[in-house]
Amino acid sequence: MDISITPNDSGLPGISQLRTIVGAIMTVGLILSVLALIISAIIWGFGANSSNPHLASRGKVGVLVSCGAAVICGASVALINFFWNVGQSV
Repeated sequence: MDISITPNDSGLPGISQLRTIVGAIMTVGLILSVLALIISAIIWGFGANSSNPHLASRGKVGVLVSCGAAVICGASVALINFFWNVGQSV
């Protein structure tokens, strides 16, 4: 006996509103990633110009973290779809 269950777009009310909310949260995440990148670059510059290696390294880490957050926010749908397809093929 095979069981076949697929996602249902019309099973619950509010699914389209939930998609809108998730899209808005992704946009906010990307905007905050850009803000974090700008602030981290400023901190990195201040640290480099004031001969403060600790501050410069914190700025570098902030730049990497903000870029990583932007990648994850931007690729989240593709990542979920990839792993969904992997799970369906098992």
